[in-house]
Parts: sequence; structure tokens; C-alpha cells
Amino acid sequence: MSAPLPAPTGQPHYTVVRGLRTHAWVRGDGPPLVIVPGLGCASWMYVRLARELSRTRRVYVYDPPGHGDSEGTPEYPRTIRDLTDHLAAWLEASGLRCAPLLGHSLGGEVIFDLAARYPSCTTALIAVAPTGIPENPNVPAQLFRLARDLPRERLGLLAPGLRAYGRAGPVRMLRLATDQRRHNTGPLLSRVRVPTLLIDGDRDPVIRAWTVREIRREIPESVVRVVPGGTHAVTDTFPKTIAASALEFLKWVEGPAASPIGEFEQSSCEIRSN
Repeated sequence: MSAPLPAPTGQPHYTVVRGLRTHAWVRGDGPPLVIVPGLGCASWMYVRLARELSRTRRVYVYDPPGHGDSEGTPEYPRTIRDLTDHLAAWLEASGLRCAPLLGHSLGGEVIFDLAARYPSCTTALIAVAPTGIPENPNVPAQLFRLARDLPRERLGLLAPGLRAYGRAGPVRMLRLATDQRRHNTGPLLSRVRVPTLLIDGDRDPVIRAWTVREIRREIPESVVRVVPGGTHAVTDTFPKTIAASALEFLKWVEGPAASPIGEFEQSSCEIRSN
């Protein structure tokens, strides 16, 4: 089967995956990079980050099934594994196998799962404020933490966020949030064998710093960057900072002679918030 034609830049890109019309917004030119949104989030919530990344990359902001402008069904997706399996099929159908992935919040957990279960689907991971083992709080605790985080976020994200959550719907979001307690990524993290950048905001009440440190301990080739003042939606509040760190990391990963991850950590400059 011939490879799909490259998606035109600056417009929506639709691919039928497992019978569902799946959307991604495409922006920029250069090597591909795929953004995977968090729970209930949609492609339009990552416009500021995509704009920065697209200066040197062709950025695909993917909408998971039932999120954003992608089709879902009342019964699908039910689990995080459903999200992972769909993402793997979409990458293959879109000609993006081996592309690096940037996942935010639950999107980080999804890309960990994908790298462990579909090791040929990506070459690098960037997980921003990622959920996942060893911390899977119950749903009331997650809602409490999100309520604490909301006043810290940029006011301009409120309307796009409410639109995205309305599109995903409370039933789907509750079902996926509940599945986090059953989705045991603990054994999977040690099977992630690609270079991984973990980005943590030091004002994020949703994802605790010790959680990110534990994820780093489990993933062999991983490094942590902390964004001063970063909230849970740090992709929106500090898009230039996240983009600069991500692009620096990818430049190292894709260089002609990449050194061990520890050397990247030692050679990188401290993150400064934009």
C-alpha cells in the first residue's frame, strides 16, 4: 500500500481510522511532531504551543476519538488502552510512524503506553505534566486538584477549554478518568526504550513533582525539566518555554551522534519561563 500524501499545512487533516473520522490540525514545515491532548482537551487548546513548534517542525495536533473534531461513539473510547490503540493506528494511517510525540497530562500517559506496547511507533517522547503510575488519585481528588489549578490558568483558555470539555462530554471524561486507576502503567514504564523528556511545572497542583521524579526513575532514558511558575496547562501558559525545551531535546535526539541522556541533561541550559 502506498504511503498517504503529506497533509497540507495550515488546515484540518482528516483520516478514517477504525471507521472513525479522525482530525488533526497541521501547521508548519519540517520534520513531523505530534501533539497528543489531555483528558477532555482538544486541538484548539494547543494553538499557542503549535505556533511556536511549527517554526521548525510540521506539527500535527491530534484529536483522540470523541475529542475535539474527531468522531467517537457512545461506547468508544472506554479505556486508556483504547486511546493508545487508536493513536497507533492513526500514526500508521497518516504516514507518521516513528514520529516523536508530545503528550500533555493524560496524553503523556497515553504516549508512555504507546511506546511500551508499540515500540516501533515513535522515536522520542515529550511528556508535559504527565499522569500515570505511581500516582493515580481517585476522581474526586482529581477534580479537587483541577479546581485548585483553574484560577492559575490563563483566562483566554477558559472558553476553548469549556468548548472542548462539552464536546468530550462528562460521561466519556468520567469513564476515562476512572480507568486511570485500572491502567497500571507501572510495568510498562520500564519498557519505554526511547529518549524521553518529562516537563513539570512547579505550580501544578494536579501532577506532583514526586510523581514526575518517579516516572523518570522508571523510564531508563529520561530527563526532567521544571518550568518555574508552570501550572497544569503549562503548554498554554508558557508555550515558548515548552517549545524551546522540546525543540532542544529533539535536536539532540535526532542529531548525527546523540550522546547518552545524562550528557544531554548536563549540557542543557536551565529552563526559563517566557
